[in-house]
Amino acid sequence: MELPISDLVIVAISKLIDDAQVESREPTHYDLGVQIGKAGLTSADPKHQGQTVGKAKRLRATLNWAIESNPQAGARLIELVLSHVKAVGGFRTTSPNYVGHEQILNAISAFDSEGFSLSENGDIRPKILDNLKGRHLTEALQAYAQRAKHGSEDAALLSGTGKDLLEATAKHIIHTKFGAHPANANFPTLMGQAYAALQMATPETPKEPNEPAIRDYERAVFSMATAINRVRNKEGTGHGRLCISALSDVEAHGIIESVGVVTEFLLNRLHASS
Repeated sequence: MELPISDLVIVAISKLIDDAQVESREPTHYDLGVQIGKAGLTSADPKHQGQTVGKAKRLRATLNWAIESNPQAGARLIELVLSHVKAVGGFRTTSPNYVGHEQILNAISAFDSEGFSLSENGDIRPKILDNLKGRHLTEALQAYAQRAKHGSEDAALLSGTGKDLLEATAKHIIHTKFGAHPANANFPTLMGQAYAALQMATPETPKEPNEPAIRDYERAVFSMATAINRVRNKEGTGHGRLCISALSDVEAHGIIESVGVVTEFLLNRLHASS
C-alpha cells in the first residue's frame, strides 16, 4: 500500500513530530535520519546538507523535495514516520510521546482528503468504497482520481476493493442517476450507460450540425476509457496490477495518469448535472 503524498499530508505528518513548543519526544533526530535513509532520501535531508533545523522543518523540507522529484520515496517516508510515531506511543494519550489531539485530527482530515482512513490510534487503510454512498463516495473517487493523475497505481486499482477506478466511477454515476446499476454488465456497457446518464456523446453518437466542439472531446474520453480497459484485460490480471511487464514503466505510468484524467472528467460532469 502506497500512502498519498500531498501538501496537506506533508504539513500534517510534520506536525506529528513537531516538539518545538513542548518537551522533547520521540522520534529523535537520529530516528528521523534513519527513516529518511530507509526511504532513500538522505540527499534531500537538510541535516545531511549541514543545516540546523527542527524535526518538523527537516521532515517537511525532505518531503517537499520528494513530492516533486521522487513521490514514491516520499510516500515511503510518510509510511515509515507514521509507523514510528505509532510505535513510540504517539497516538496513545498516556504516552510521553503523545502528539496531541488536534495534530491527530488534522492528520485524519489530511488523509481523508486523499482517500485514506486514519484512525485515532494510528491505523491507516484505503477507504473501502463499498461502504460509501452519495456525496461521500463522490469525494472518495475524486481523491483517488487526483492520486491516479500523479501515477499512483494503487489509486487506479482502488486498493482493497478489487475494482478499478473507472469501473467504480461508471457504476457510481449510473446508480446516482438511475438508482441502480447492472450487476454483471461489461465495461463498455457500463461506460455507455454512464455516458447516457450524463447525456454525453460516445463514438456511436451521430454528429450533429454545429454541435459544440466539446462533444468530440467526450467521444475521445470514452475511447480512452475503453482502450485503458482493454489494456488492463490484456496486460493485467483484472484484480491485480493494472499493467505488467509487457508495458514499459513510462507506458504504465501514462495509463494510470489517464485513469485519473477520465475519472475526474466524469465526476465533474456528474457534479455539474446535479
